[in-house]
Amino acid sequence: MANKASEPAAATGAPNTPSDFVRDIVIAHVAEKRYPRIHTRFPPEPNGYLHIGHAKSICLNFGIAREFGGVCNLRMDDTNPTKEDVEYVDSIIEDVKWLIRGWADDRLGLKPKGKFPVAQTVNGKNDFYLGPVTGASEVPLEPFYASDYFDQTYEYAVQLIKKGVAYVDDLSAEDTDKYRGAPDRPGQESPFRNRSIEENLDLFVRMKNGEFPDGARTLRAKIDMTSPNVWMRDPVLYRIRHAEHHHAGAKWVIYPMYDFAHCLSDYLEGITHSICTLEFEVHRPLYDWILEQLDLPRPLPHQYEFARLSLGYTVMSKRKLMQLVNENLVSGWDDPRMPTISGLRRRGVTPEALRDFAYNIGITKYNGITDVSVLEYCIREDLNRRALRRLAVLRPLKVVITNYPEGQVEELEAVNNPEDPGAGKRKVPFSRELYIEREDFMEAPPPKYFRLRPGGEVRLKYAYIIKCDEVIKDAAGQVVELRCTADLGSKTGGPTAARKVKGTVHWVSAAHAMDAEVRLYDRLFTVPVPDASGDFKQHLNPHSLEVVTAKCEPGLKDARPELRYQFERLGYFTLDQDSTPDRRVFNRTIALKDTWAKEARKSA
Repeated sequence: MANKASEPAAATGAPNTPSDFVRDIVIAHVAEKRYPRIHTRFPPEPNGYLHIGHAKSICLNFGIAREFGGVCNLRMDDTNPTKEDVEYVDSIIEDVKWLIRGWADDRLGLKPKGKFPVAQTVNGKNDFYLGPVTGASEVPLEPFYASDYFDQTYEYAVQLIKKGVAYVDDLSAEDTDKYRGAPDRPGQESPFRNRSIEENLDLFVRMKNGEFPDGARTLRAKIDMTSPNVWMRDPVLYRIRHAEHHHAGAKWVIYPMYDFAHCLSDYLEGITHSICTLEFEVHRPLYDWILEQLDLPRPLPHQYEFARLSLGYTVMSKRKLMQLVNENLVSGWDDPRMPTISGLRRRGVTPEALRDFAYNIGITKYNGITDVSVLEYCIREDLNRRALRRLAVLRPLKVVITNYPEGQVEELEAVNNPEDPGAGKRKVPFSRELYIEREDFMEAPPPKYFRLRPGGEVRLKYAYIIKCDEVIKDAAGQVVELRCTADLGSKTGGPTAARKVKGTVHWVSAAHAMDAEVRLYDRLFTVPVPDASGDFKQHLNPHSLEVVTAKCEPGLKDARPELRYQFERLGYFTLDQDSTPDRRVFNRTIALKDTWAKEARKSA
């Protein structure tokens, strides 16, 4: 059955219930019983894939609905037919459901598929309303669409014309901008501003009927061309676009502007708190003006603004992200180096990590750049708790233990996750020939190098202490093999198990190792603000992806995409969608330590 979502949800996910100025406003409204139910919305335009900045907004809007027993509608703000596509609609639905899964999915407001606003009478006035359904439903559900309100939006525009506060203008887009003026000088009235109501109604109907080409006419609000707020200088409400719409089809050739559709969509859905990013603060007077001019019978929504997310070492502009995709600088919108939600998901970042990140950075009214290390910290903390530990060697160097019996194989016990005793233990095979990381051996090491060296000892994790006796090189002088002896009493439970050595390294048994493609992802850009000036692409990190063939413990043949793995001493990894049963592909989500911080300290 459908859920009315009227009861507050228990707090889970983030460590505490967030506190910020937006929630303070909602708390005050709840205390004074201003609304029967708190109702927010998340209204992306389906002209690209959602990114981590959208994740911040999703967490805020769904978080408020969750904390105050409300609902958050998912709405497609699809008023621009030339830039929108069903591909983006599908990706948005997937991303939102993934991010709120198990946290606020019972607060997700959808509508019965194909349903439109219902006419009703409120306080003696004609009205329309389209309410949400949450939870399970016996009928197919879909997001809300601004395009589903085109009939009502058109009627509202006609009301404004009849009231004398909207007019059809023949100025070109270039002249409209010229007449609008600038913040430091007033605008100039259009010569078509004082057309009669009858002429405006006639022209608007003819616009709707497709009599005029694109750009020939617009419908504008008649407000104040001398307003200090440029957005209030007779803004355009409708423009002509002879283009088929991804959702509405070919019915319309005029489309409402964002500012006109936005406030009316909020009203038609019964939204109480319309929460936008800070650049829409100057649009708020227009939002209020439109609703007030229409003399609507139900309580009006109100807009509130917060600072958008700007994250270091990446770009968030959809235009720039699309440029990266179209110029094949990344493999697609879900490339694990991209800041898109689909890219982060493919990289192995969990919804919980993104929600913790949103909680940690908070909600303010001040624009600033968030250090990407904050995101990376949240990812590491989350994965440290959940990731299963496994052994893998990225750049293998062969080790032969000369005093270990040929043909013998031991099954050694290894811990799955020291942070979670319930994760249990597993068996890993050990044999005479092993692989260790090439960087875990140096012939002439610097001081405080505690890994393997000629004549030196290290402990093999979960196994024995070994000593390097001989170094084998090829004709080019490259080290290709180490011959070592093991202290066969130093394994756990053995007589010399308590013997201390300073270094511990990981390994895999050569005879049992599974080859896997491992994609080592890093930050996409080399500077904190790539688009500060000039071409942002000049700052692309040439080392943001390295592909290696790793040697992995055999248990990783059974790796599953929903699980996360820590390759011990290396980082956190996830199974990629390119994997097949015969060819495993792993993506590095993040390294164990912040190597960028170390480099920054070196150069300081």
